[in-house]
Amino acid sequence: MALTTVKLNFSVMRKIKVIVLIVGLLFGMDNIEYVIAGTGHVDHTAWSILLRKYVSTDGVVNYREMKKEEDVLNAYIEKLGKDTPEKTWGENEKLTYWINLYNASTVSLILKNYPLKSIREIDKPWDIVFVKAGDKEYSLNDIEHEIIRKEFDEPRIHFALVCAAKSCPPLLNEAYNADKLNAQLHQQGVKFINNPKKNEIAVDNIKVSKLFDWYKGDFTKKVA
Repeated sequence: MALTTVKLNFSVMRKIKVIVLIVGLLFGMDNIEYVIAGTGHVDHTAWSILLRKYVSTDGVVNYREMKKEEDVLNAYIEKLGKDTPEKTWGENEKLTYWINLYNASTVSLILKNYPLKSIREIDKPWDIVFVKAGDKEYSLNDIEHEIIRKEFDEPRIHFALVCAAKSCPPLLNEAYNADKLNAQLHQQGVKFINNPKKNEIAVDNIKVSKLFDWYKGDFTKKVA
């Protein structure tokens, strides 16, 4: 994720304010649930096992080895495509479903085109309509912007959704789970904010990930 460098002036103070709001948002969430716990309609164990086997604690994916179990990943994604969220599901479970579907589909897209050095070698990867859910098909952008950001008031999803590029937030090496979603999102947010490659505060300038500029409204509306 590219960093934005700014001088210490009025505009910097505005950025500092945004950062403070974001940090407050994250570190004030330990005991707050913004969504209701799900009831476990979908089993994400297969995805979690793959992540444990092929993703490091730092979020580095061993695509070469995971490619050997591509059929397992595809079977999991196919199962998600059939077991879509219903009105009776809790909000946590719905959000967990879409996050896992997004991340698993992103990894699947990489494996389908492997070997490659970057997901950007694929033509407009986030606009390809290939993710099936029920009787509809979506692109990764559709899932992120038209479903997750619109239906869920949860800014920390920006630390959970993985675009498979080095500049993106790292992939969590376990599936997201409705029962501990709040803790998982909190963990990913803390890691991202404290990563010096993503954000830096120095004496004469501040460097912050452009993610906070792109999705400023998502973060600040929670503490407005």
